[in-house]
Amino acid sequence: MKKFLVLGILFALPITAYLFFASGKNNFARLPVLTEKVSDIEDFETNNDSLVSFRDKISVVAFFGSDLEKIKGNTFNLDQKILEKYYNFDDFQFVIILPISARDETQAFVEDFKMISESSAWKIAYSSPENVQRVFQSFQTPHQLDSNNYSPYVFIVDKELKLRGRDDEKEGKLYGYDSGNVAELSNKMNDDVKVILAEYRLALKRNKDK
Repeated sequence: MKKFLVLGILFALPITAYLFFASGKNNFARLPVLTEKVSDIEDFETNNDSLVSFRDKISVVAFFGSDLEKIKGNTFNLDQKILEKYYNFDDFQFVIILPISARDETQAFVEDFKMISESSAWKIAYSSPENVQRVFQSFQTPHQLDSNNYSPYVFIVDKELKLRGRDDEKEGKLYGYDSGNVAELSNKMNDDVKVILAEYRLALKRNKDK
């Protein structure tokens, strides 16, 4: 019996060690940089008249246009599957970029949404359609804004204004995440937000340990 137990341990130990380190490699990998520098929005107007910038924050960025119904549906998906898990992180923010014409209508929507969400934590930036388009194009993705300055895709921008996403052999480059696709938010985007938050936490810990 002891002989079988020893043999079992000797067989299982290398497999366990391999699985542990393989898991660690995935969990602490850096999220790929897909665009080196996106345009900042520090000169845009905001919903609370404070400065909003991508710098020094991990930002989930949405271009939800002037169609309020699209804002409602996509924002609800994002809030339930992604945002509610991360609102309490000091270096995390959710930024919605909209054309200035949507300002009044959106403010009312944000107030209504407070009943089911921490919508007071949303940062909304407004500017001309041309400026919204300019910022979107700086992301250098294959996606396009429609005539209302809307895209269903949301993006992860890091503290150095770099666009992060996925880049692998099977899926190719994933620049943004479809906010209308609950499975994509729950699986791919949620995993990637975890990775980038862990990446910065690990870097912060290393700096403190020096």
